[in-house]
Formats: sequence, C-alpha cells, structure tokens
Amino acid sequence: MKTIKSMLLGAAFAVLSQTGMAAESGFTLETVNPEADRLALQAFYQERFAGVPLEDYVNGIYAIDPPSRKQWDALEEFPPYEFDLEEGEELFNTPFANGKGYADCFENGGIGIRQNYPYWNAEQGSIKTLEQEINECREQNGEQPLKWKKGDVAKISAYMAWTSRGKPFDIKIPENDPRALQAYLDGKKFFYSKRGQLNLSCANCHLQGSRLYIRADLPGPMLGHPTHFPVVRSKWGEIGTLHRRYEGCHRDTRSVPLPPQSDEFRKLEYFQTYMSNGLIVNGPGARK
Repeated sequence: MKTIKSMLLGAAFAVLSQTGMAAESGFTLETVNPEADRLALQAFYQERFAGVPLEDYVNGIYAIDPPSRKQWDALEEFPPYEFDLEEGEELFNTPFANGKGYADCFENGGIGIRQNYPYWNAEQGSIKTLEQEINECREQNGEQPLKWKKGDVAKISAYMAWTSRGKPFDIKIPENDPRALQAYLDGKKFFYSKRGQLNLSCANCHLQGSRLYIRADLPGPMLGHPTHFPVVRSKWGEIGTLHRRYEGCHRDTRSVPLPPQSDEFRKLEYFQTYMSNGLIVNGPGARK
C-alpha cells in the first residue's frame, strides 16, 4: 500500500503544474466552465505526451504506450468481442413478448446514437445513460431488467456502440438548466476527490498516473476513457460495462464501491464523456 501511494504522490509532484491545467475552471457553479476544462485536459495531454494525436486517445493506454500498442494491434486482428457483438445484435433485434423491441424505444431505432449518451433529462432532472435506458425500455414493455455490469446489457450496449463507430461524442450541458451544470460539477468533484483506505482519486490514477506503473498495470488516460466501452478485459474474461470498471476502481482503492448506475456514477460518466467531446465512438473495445 505504501509503495502504491508513494508512486502516485511522486507522479503528482512531477506533473503538478500540468494538473492545474487539467482542471482549468473552478469547483463551484459560479466558477466552473466545462469547455475550459475540456480544452485544458487536451492541452495537458498534448504537453505530457507530445506527438500523440488527440484523436488517438480513443485507444486508451494504447495511444500513449507503444509496447502495449503492438500487443493490442495483434489482439485486434481477431477481436475478443466479435461473438459479443453478434449476440448483442441478435438480442437487440429479438422482439419482446408484446411484439415491440429496443428499436421502438430509441431515436433512429437505436442505431448510431451512442455518441449522445449520457445526456441530461430535464423532465426527470437526472443523467440518463445508455445502459439505463436499455433496461427502462425492457421494463416499459413488461420485461425484467438486466443486470448492470455484464452479460446481455453489455452485449446490447456493445452492438449499439458498434453501429455508432466513427461518430464524434457530442454531450450537451444545457445552458438554460443549472441543474445540468450541477450534475457536471458533481461528476468533476467526484473525479478529483480522494476516497478509500488508499486515499486515492480517479485523477491520481488516470491523470497524474497515466502510463505510470502501479504494480503490473499502466492506467489509461482520462481523455477518451469512455469512448471504447463496453470492453472485454483480459482480467474479466468477458465483456463488461463502464460502470463495472468504476466499481472495480473503487474496490482497488479499498473503498466501499457504489452500485452500478448509481447517481454518483452516472454524473461521473457525464463529466468524463463531456471531457471526451469531439473524439469518436470506438466501442466495443479490448483491454487488459
């Protein structure tokens, strides 16, 4: 535990000035500026990993670590998510007992829409994620909800992401609804807040810790992090959702993990995905 904390503290001091750039605006409603935050994050990575094109950050750690990139390129020749995509497409197109299907619940029949998630729902006053609306679609049509972290919900989400590949993320924060800005701010605070017995924040690993070994792992960069989910992780041996990864990160900090699709995790996804606006959908993906 001391070794991990020492590594991350050393990394923090090494990039302290850059970290200030990565959180350019403040942590109150009066001072927060999402677009300034996004541009500052891009500048942070352009300075830290000079020469890496911004558009390459959809590839996660493989954008900034050449040895890992070679292994990943070889893996992508026979992607481990191919069967999940086939099953996801079949599940997506299988009618419910009432004769309706997922296509009836989503704009454009659910095809090519991943880049719009998560979004602020003004009527409900909350953030809506793709997996959340997949389950809501089921329940509205008399079906049982799916488990959040893996299995069918991840496969359906993966298929919907696949149909959206190449489309740039375009997450909106409505200017006429301060609740949306508050949701973004809550997600930002969550990302930078320390927690757990190891007293680590998301930023410690995925901002200061990008491409710095923590035991045998190289944390990926924050920029582009949500773009390639759902993913098949070698550690999991199966496909899983972004919120499954959030839960795992919490557990790794020796913190009591929040449940997938909790309000806090949905706001975190809102913040993170906004910060990747302009990058393209690259899911599903394969990771270690």
